[in-house]
Amino acid sequence: MTMPSHLVAARRPAASTPTRLVASWSRYLGALALLGVGLDHLEQFSVDSYSVIPTIGTLFALNFASALALAAALAAPVQRLPGRAGRLAVPVLSLAGIGVAAGSLAGLLLSESAGLFGFTETGYRTAIVVSIGLEAATIGLLGVHLACRRRGQAGDARHS
Repeated sequence: MTMPSHLVAARRPAASTPTRLVASWSRYLGALALLGVGLDHLEQFSVDSYSVIPTIGTLFALNFASALALAAALAAPVQRLPGRAGRLAVPVLSLAGIGVAAGSLAGLLLSESAGLFGFTETGYRTAIVVSIGLEAATIGLLGVHLACRRRGQAGDARHS
């Protein structure tokens, strides 16, 4: 005896288990890497005295604040928000996290080549290397998360 097709579709998981697992891990590891980006900028703001550099100091403080807020939101169960907000929260937060990391990386590259707001960065201190690694990790991990979500949604559409 075969099961009716509408019952088979109802029992099928939304996305394959490996895809869901990768999506989940990449989201939380991406949030952790993004928090690292913010903490690295906070360290440079306070310990390396970037706080006294006009405009750059403010940008470092804003980087920390935005990375902290986005990482916390990515770690929170925002997908449980009702309706459209719940469906859009994680992808929007992921894109915003990628934007913070990519913007930080672009700012660093600009400050090394042409200067940024009159400031020029020279050399690759440990904090800069760590920052580049964390920014790349954030972009990569949250990008994987978004790709897995999209793949899972495409699978949902095929099975409905």
